[in-house]
Amino acid sequence: MADLVYPPVIVAIKSLWKYLGLKFDFEGEENIPRKDGAILAINHVSYLDFAITGTAALPAGRYVRFMAKKEVFDNKLAGPLMRGMHHINVDRSNGSASFVAALRALKAGEIIGIFPEGTVSTSFEIKGLKSGAVRLAMGAGVPIIPTIIWGSQRIWTKGVKRDLRRKSYPVTVCFGEPIFYERGDDVEACELNLRETLLGMLHQVQDNYPDSHVGQRWAPARLGGTAPAPLN
Repeated sequence: MADLVYPPVIVAIKSLWKYLGLKFDFEGEENIPRKDGAILAINHVSYLDFAITGTAALPAGRYVRFMAKKEVFDNKLAGPLMRGMHHINVDRSNGSASFVAALRALKAGEIIGIFPEGTVSTSFEIKGLKSGAVRLAMGAGVPIIPTIIWGSQRIWTKGVKRDLRRKSYPVTVCFGEPIFYERGDDVEACELNLRETLLGMLHQVQDNYPDSHVGQRWAPARLGGTAPAPLN
């Protein structure tokens, strides 16, 4: 498919990162396939996770097509950009249409980005996962690349006023090794396996994060932060 909108958006996004002075640490880029379909299953800690994860995938030569809620596509500014970049509209009242669209894209060799928690985690821990990523991987016969992002919540997250001042925050994106789930596997067991993998990766990324989590609103209580307790 022709990508006329994605390249100029990337230029604008990279200009924003430069303005903010973010210090990126992108890890595991070699785990992203160079030409075949795959699913990035990403934890969700901020409203910038789409753009930052998409940026992290660029060294692999891939554009990520994200699944995003219908309200984003309905926005007068964001909607045309989302459609121009061939992201996938998720209408929760008609989930089958978005599932079919994602399945078709995966079979055509696209990289699909999914936040299996469904929404931003205000505790910054990993919530329970929805089954869409696992079901899509089984249906399309593609791997899931477990993906962790950390640090983006310091800039703009749910329930906290955004901070777009230049702060040089460190932001990590880590792409894990591909996981293959076979058609006919137990979906619930696969979901648990994916969540455990994401949890392990998150803890490792947090252990290696250069700034202290103690006393910080953007850090979970488990690490001495003051974020709200997990809801589930």
